[in-house]
Amino acid sequence: MTSIKEQAAISRLLSFLQEWDNAGKVARSHILDKFIETNRGKTAPELEQEFSQGASLFLVRLTTSLRITYVTDSRLEKLLRSIGIFLSAVSSNRYLIEFLEVGGVLTLLEILGLEKIKEEAKKESVKLLQVIANSGRTYKELICESYGVRSIAEFLAKSKSEETQEEVQVLLDSLVHGNPKYQNQVYKGLIALLPCESPKAQQLSLQTIRTAQSIIGTTHPSIVDCVLKVLGTMHLEVQYEAIELIKDLVGYDVRQALLKGLVALLIPSVKETSKLQAKILSDPSVLQLAPSLPMFLQQAAAAKAIGVLARNDMSIAEELLYLHVVHGLMAAMGNMDHSNSQRLASLTLECFVQMFPLVAEHVRKGMGEELYQLFLSNAEDLYMKLDSIQADILAANKVNVTKALRLHGGSYSMNILYGSHDSAQMAYLTHFEKEDVESKE
Repeated sequence: MTSIKEQAAISRLLSFLQEWDNAGKVARSHILDKFIETNRGKTAPELEQEFSQGASLFLVRLTTSLRITYVTDSRLEKLLRSIGIFLSAVSSNRYLIEFLEVGGVLTLLEILGLEKIKEEAKKESVKLLQVIANSGRTYKELICESYGVRSIAEFLAKSKSEETQEEVQVLLDSLVHGNPKYQNQVYKGLIALLPCESPKAQQLSLQTIRTAQSIIGTTHPSIVDCVLKVLGTMHLEVQYEAIELIKDLVGYDVRQALLKGLVALLIPSVKETSKLQAKILSDPSVLQLAPSLPMFLQQAAAAKAIGVLARNDMSIAEELLYLHVVHGLMAAMGNMDHSNSQRLASLTLECFVQMFPLVAEHVRKGMGEELYQLFLSNAEDLYMKLDSIQADILAANKVNVTKALRLHGGSYSMNILYGSHDSAQMAYLTHFEKEDVESKE
């Protein structure tokens, strides 16, 4: 037999539920405001005490309202926050199961894809998906089995709010951890995001790919082309993350393909340059857009990435010599249409010249004494002192260090490799480190 106190509590619960059932949109909005203010941060036992052991009766009303009205409901954000109080409460597994049993995950994913729904409501939907994913492997698998990776990735690409995009990254990071059955699906979804038009989405995807890569341990065949294309970005924060990923990827089986791809970007294809020349002939103003053309941005970023890799690992520097990197860097130095390509290629070539005496010898012959001395005096500012004839010499150079290396019969001795690390080279390496930090900022 229930006590008078218990009867009073049950009466209050029934009265509250009846008030909700009979309320219109405005009244329900006020009820949600009060519920959020009163119950934020409460544990499941505290919620049960608040609702006289009948909290689930209110939760089912919230989830029913969500399923029926989420497409048109102006108070969707409040509704999602209220459900979040239940799902994120300590010891809330019972509420979570009740929410999932009525198709909660599918509803949350559908919200992300609807254009009419406001960004703030979508952000709350992402937060609920985070709570679900963080509840364990079974729940991560449920999200993935509901075509969640595609929905979440597409939303990351389309979202206009950087704050919301960062919440999506947290969700994707959660889905790649402790989810062996579907971690590859998440990894592929992240790679598929790289060509998207949102710089923030590209940046966050690159960061999360690095995490996924270390967990999975193998690479996807498409990752090399995708990350090299990202180097065509105008956004330094995206370029920084791309180069950081490249630094990781050279430790995997795509190393040679990646290094070949970087060297190839130093000399834009005949097809691309022919297109540019045709555009210039028909419209000379196109030349003003040269600094933002993807092929030149890729050229400059490739020169920088090669310098970073060579600085970090001498064996990579030597591998690059066999891929005609010196010829490519000198050609990039002759690109009068893009000064940043010239500057970064010059700095990277300086690194190779200081590392390898044989490279210095061939560069001297290829440039001629006067130009070589200009290069040695200030590699970073060389592009400002070049005349058109010197630029043509660089662009059309025939330097072939690879041939000379083969004649030497393989690798240099350790004395030659490391004996040339003087103070000038250390200053160069410090310069590159500084550029990396500035790009990240």
